[in-house]
Amino acid sequence: MKTEVGEAAVVAVVVAVFGALLGGLWWWLAPSVPLVGDVVDDSWVVYFKDSEGEQAVGVDGTFTLLALAFGLVSAVAVFLWRRRGGVPLVVGLAVGGFLGALLAWRVGVWLGPTGDVIAHAKEVGKGVAFSAPLKLGAKGALLAWPLGALLVHLGLTALFGPRDADPYQLQPPAGQQGPYGA
Repeated sequence: MKTEVGEAAVVAVVVAVFGALLGGLWWWLAPSVPLVGDVVDDSWVVYFKDSEGEQAVGVDGTFTLLALAFGLVSAVAVFLWRRRGGVPLVVGLAVGGFLGALLAWRVGVWLGPTGDVIAHAKEVGKGVAFSAPLKLGAKGALLAWPLGALLVHLGLTALFGPRDADPYQLQPPAGQQGPYGA
């Protein structure tokens, strides 16, 4: 059991570290949400440049799809590393996926445009479009990586994992009768 828990901890840490890569990809691939600043009654206000744009939804969708892809890859890698699976290994995969998603979210926000939109609007000037900070509106997207990894690992284990011996197929030793006679 100690070996399995140790392997699960290694899996959790390695999978979580890949969250930094996911965060960088999210920042790079996510659509930009254009904002524009204006002065109203001697104070700055910020509006969406395109009030009917779907870029904000695209930011969440990009994170979710990337997280699902990372879940698939991490599940396949863990399965190929340890085919026998086990509860601690699967828990390590899920915990690592969740921590990786949290890390990706924070790295993407850190890499993205500044969070002080009023100061950014003042800097670029009145009526000039600029990018909104990366924001994950659908927090449920943080579960895409661990749930995707669990489902893929479960499927791989069911299809290609080691099988237990069928007790009804076992033959009694030579010279002995089975439980229901010879």
